[in-house]
Amino acid sequence: MDFRVKQLSKIRALPRSRPGLQLLLDRAPRAEALAEQSLKRLRPALQWLYHSRRRLATVSIALLTLWLFLPVMLVANGMVIYRQKRAEYQGLQKEIHGLQKENDRYTGQIKALKTDPNTIEKEAREQLHYARPGEVVYVAPPPLPSQAHETNAARK
Repeated sequence: MDFRVKQLSKIRALPRSRPGLQLLLDRAPRAEALAEQSLKRLRPALQWLYHSRRRLATVSIALLTLWLFLPVMLVANGMVIYRQKRAEYQGLQKEIHGLQKENDRYTGQIKALKTDPNTIEKEAREQLHYARPGEVVYVAPPPLPSQAHETNAARK
């Protein structure tokens, strides 16, 4: 097989198409008239749009804001749940604070029972009913269980 180029063809420039340009020039006035008619029909709408552009921008910003923030307020991890969790957190913080105070009080009592002789004597007198020589200890009887008050309905 022989792949050699035998003769180079000459590159020719394409002739200009006069009929295409002439056709374009012939149809130009018709296209201009059509564009003018379209502008006449659209002019009132375009003027209304131009004059109310600020109102439209405000409304669109308000809608965008609603679209962005309503889910934040109402969905599962929204503001309502946040407020509930915050109230729960504050309640737990108060409970922790109360438990810490109670713990500190108990720690103080333990320390006093280990080191303070007056506290040891007080607890021995109250819980074990100890007394010093020559003292008499009076113990009150335990209270009776409270009886329910009778009502007119119970008597019938």
